[in-house]
Amino acid sequence: MTNRSDPFLKYEEIKKAAKIIKGGGLVSFPTETVYGLGADALNPMAVARIFEVKNRPYFDPIIIHVASPSSFEALTDNFNKIAQRLVKKFMPGPLTIVLPKSKIVPDIVTAGLPTVAIRIPSNRIALELIRESETLIAAPSANPFGYLSPTRVEHVKKHLGDQIDMILDGGECTVGIESTIIKIDESESLLLRFGGLPLEEIEKVVGKIRIPEMDKIIPESPGLLPYHYSPKTPLKIIENIDTIKPNGRRIGILAFKALQNNLPNANIEVLSPNGDLREATARLFPLLHRLDASGVDIIYAQSVPEVGLGRAIMDRLQRASNSNF
Repeated sequence: MTNRSDPFLKYEEIKKAAKIIKGGGLVSFPTETVYGLGADALNPMAVARIFEVKNRPYFDPIIIHVASPSSFEALTDNFNKIAQRLVKKFMPGPLTIVLPKSKIVPDIVTAGLPTVAIRIPSNRIALELIRESETLIAAPSANPFGYLSPTRVEHVKKHLGDQIDMILDGGECTVGIESTIIKIDESESLLLRFGGLPLEEIEKVVGKIRIPEMDKIIPESPGLLPYHYSPKTPLKIIENIDTIKPNGRRIGILAFKALQNNLPNANIEVLSPNGDLREATARLFPLLHRLDASGVDIIYAQSVPEVGLGRAIMDRLQRASNSNF
């Protein structure tokens, strides 16, 4: 049971936000991954507003956020044993599971697909909002479609603040990158998106997960387009910072670790001075937002090791670089 005296939860604000959700409005709220843009998942007209505000293509499905495992049974026709094991082990947390949808899920949420993406966020404000709203909340990231994901309330205010009904301020997101998405059917488990839960941890529970060629699958979850998560400034991935040649341009650098040699006159941001992938993941979007707003002509992003959370970081950087090169 929620402690109504807990000042962190700002219960009166959550109650106000829940009333907006019930009335078909849009609320941005914090999760452990990124800030979401939420609407009543069972109200097609409310969900349609999400697409309009984000300028999101209607073929891109939206994750449904729930507060308890019991909601899975209502949303899917096959809450199988593998899915149950994943929910028990990793939820609440940065994992989304794609399963066959039930009849109560509006087609607009799933982009007309026969599957639905579901997760339980671990952020206390998000969980209390879902409970207080007395419904399920459909929520993509609270940003214009294709742009950098928001991990602080100021990111939401800057890009969507005048288009939505309320923003719940929960401070900075602790994970800082979207959830990992796994599709589960009778024959196999399939990775649809690298994210805040390392694939290696999931495979310890359910065995080998197939990683498809991402450009050859139907978008069954958010974040599958080859271009996504992009700053307005062109971004290029490089291995070695020392190879950069400014050629009269204002240079932004997103380095993985502390640099031995600084490039003169460059705007340099470091994901993790000691090379910690968890810290790097949490700082990825905030630092990209900062570089994008700094007035540089190009951002060079240093590649990171593609293990654990590094695979999610590289996934976001590769999609960002596809958008402008």
